[in-house]
Amino acid sequence: MDTKRYKIVDQPIAIDELIDKVTRPEAGAITTFIGTVREWTKGKRTIYLQYEAYIPMAIKMMEQIGHEITEKWPNTEIAITHRIGRLEITDIAVVIAVSSPHREAAYHANQYAIERIKQIVPIWKKEHWENGETWIGDQLEQIPYHDPWPTNEGGI
Repeated sequence: MDTKRYKIVDQPIAIDELIDKVTRPEAGAITTFIGTVREWTKGKRTIYLQYEAYIPMAIKMMEQIGHEITEKWPNTEIAITHRIGRLEITDIAVVIAVSSPHREAAYHANQYAIERIKQIVPIWKKEHWENGETWIGDQLEQIPYHDPWPTNEGGI
């Protein structure tokens, strides 16, 4: 079994593998967040998304999020996998699994994780609509990016 808790992949995400990474006898709760590609965004019909990442920094930032979570919610465990490449409608883009002794910490830590991913992890998406396409930029959609797009360094 792959024990890496923070990954960027270019293939479908195996949800059970993330759950296995955080399963432990002292955990009475495991929460998962599964982010999927939706069809409609702000009134525009999405055909597919293209995700890109600066992989070494993305992994480093996911690890930072993990450290923040264990400081805020002691005795929690977390695993995060984000997919890059072309994703179709309903494809899974991100999975977060959190375990803790009690459900409240697991819920809060999971929500914290997805918000921090959007804030600090260098992953970008290009939305392809029926009538055009555009790089959205950061995941909070506050910083636009323009072509030409930088090349991906670090590989998968």
